[in-house]
Amino acid sequence: MEKYFHSVQLDADRCCGCTNCLKRCPTEAIRVHDGKAKILSERCIDCGECIRICPHHAKKANSSKLEEIRDFEYTVAIPAPALFGQFNNLDSIDVVLTGLKRLGFDDVFEVSRAAELVSEATRRLIKENKLNKPIISSACPAVVRLIRIRFPELCDNVMPLMAPIEVAARVAKQEAMEKTGLPKSKVGVFFITPCPAKVTEIHSPNYTAHSECDGAIAVSKIYPELTQIMDHLTEVEPLGQSGLMGIGWATSGGESAAMLGDKYLAADGIENVIRVLEELEDEHIRGVDFIELNACSGGCVGGVLNVENPYVAQARIQKLRKFLPVSLNHLEEGQLTQMLWENELTYDADIFRLDKDISKAMEMMSQMEDIYKGLPHLDCGSCGAPTCRALAEDIVRGKAKETDCIFKLRAKIQNVYDQLKGTI
Repeated sequence: MEKYFHSVQLDADRCCGCTNCLKRCPTEAIRVHDGKAKILSERCIDCGECIRICPHHAKKANSSKLEEIRDFEYTVAIPAPALFGQFNNLDSIDVVLTGLKRLGFDDVFEVSRAAELVSEATRRLIKENKLNKPIISSACPAVVRLIRIRFPELCDNVMPLMAPIEVAARVAKQEAMEKTGLPKSKVGVFFITPCPAKVTEIHSPNYTAHSECDGAIAVSKIYPELTQIMDHLTEVEPLGQSGLMGIGWATSGGESAAMLGDKYLAADGIENVIRVLEELEDEHIRGVDFIELNACSGGCVGGVLNVENPYVAQARIQKLRKFLPVSLNHLEEGQLTQMLWENELTYDADIFRLDKDISKAMEMMSQMEDIYKGLPHLDCGSCGAPTCRALAEDIVRGKAKETDCIFKLRAKIQNVYDQLKGTI
């Protein structure tokens, strides 16, 4: 069994070894050797940037199929609020929710409902003043995994609350069990996901041993059929139970706005997220209580498994929120405690450890620095590694050689040529 589960997969037949993906990967999880890209499983955070940037469609995200809901006697769809921004001329989320029921689900439970609960829980925890500030949102699983890999010193700053997906899955499953009398094993809860990181989070959660979500279906997979159903609805059920606060989580800044304060910061897009985390690590960011970070540009509406332009979807979300109440969901007694993480967020030291033997690892580190000094420091990617330092590490690990660098290879060829010329 693989130690790391990943939604993002490589289609080697489509890959042309163009190096576009390795230059954009935020954790240097991609190498290109023998004309094909390779994803380093231990470093991938499933942000989907490689899917977004690949011109040959060689990267894809695996997700559940709609047919899998037939494995359960009773199924509940938990749509991400980003789903509501995918449809034109939508004046009520009830149309989408009714469409999901006609698609084959027995019931729906908006993730935006759970988002309102998480927002209230966050406000309470901030008010208690017991957490390390600034507090970093734990809602984006790609960001949480990025922190675990590249910014381990910030693990203690991550909000120890389950993401709205997990809260929605747990509440929805409990309500379904009470409503039907069925055991948990016969109730299926499926998330309608805008991004691959959330698929991975369901199969390999950061904060709990097991997710109550039974699968994640990509928005792009169900969009055509759902759109057709919505276009032919003759009756719309009043199913929506979310306010503008929960729906707002679909876009960057929506979660921060729900804090009802002004000491917050919101950033979206993986490069901007990394810049904020670097400044936070260097203690350059002060006077902020809460930081919302979204790996996708525009927030969840920018997920690679959506179908609509993120900025168009963002405008549609703002229109939908206009006439909604502020919030329709509030914490019940004891619910906050149930939403806290079951596992502590920790740094996986094995990812970058050169060797289990400390003395040997130090020796390899010294070799790596010597090799790096001899490289051109251009970070061109022609060698198949994203940076010269990454190439030096690969050489020390025995996964590459110095002549993979075209400048080193050219110098070696020139040297051989000069020697041969002198013998003629």
